Amino acid sequence: MTIEGILGRKLGTTQVFDEKGRLRGVTAVEVGPCYVTDIRTPEKHGYSSVQIGFQDDKRLNKPEAGHLKAAGNLKLRHLAEFASDSAYALGDKIGVELFDTGEKVDVTSKSKGRGFQGGVRRHNFSGGPKTHGQSDRHRAPGSIGSGTTPGRVYKGTRMAGHMGDVRVTVRNLEVVARNDERGVIFVAGSVPGAVGALVRIRKTKKVSK
Repeated sequence: MTIEGILGRKLGTTQVFDEKGRLRGVTAVEVGPCYVTDIRTPEKHGYSSVQIGFQDDKRLNKPEAGHLKAAGNLKLRHLAEFASDSAYALGDKIGVELFDTGEKVDVTSKSKGRGFQGGVRRHNFSGGPKTHGQSDRHRAPGSIGSGTTPGRVYKGTRMAGHMGDVRVTVRNLEVVARNDERGVIFVAGSVPGAVGALVRIRKTKKVSK
């Protein structure tokens, strides 16, 4: 392992032919380029990792600019830490070469926000009966608690509320293809988040069989 993972950006879904000639549904992810902005050492920080930055930013405040000054006065919008067992120097560039075709990765991002949703949409409730005079209860949640016992509504009861916009990780996605010129990898299946969303791509530790 050189570095555990990298930051990237979701570009969208498409189809590609793999090495066996099969047509695969994939998600294109722009991987980096990322730059080493800080190095954490056991002697100074108590642990070992590498901080990397991704995506140019025109505006930085003074504390942000001062933090990135040692790495070459870079202007980067997103920073993240990843475990690493290799010696990196400040300003080093990391990109698509980190991942090989056929490798398994875990992708983390924020899911699409769906706003305030009812029980049918949010929890797949079936709703009430459409007959016997129930003219306005088709998508109602129904009863939410008992009477005397327990005399309250349990915490965590599935109800209407805010849906989406949460951190989601999809594990064991295969890297089907790689475009070195554009710095893009194509991973099988879907990746959480909207087009253009920031994603964290890490080498899979637990490979499912």
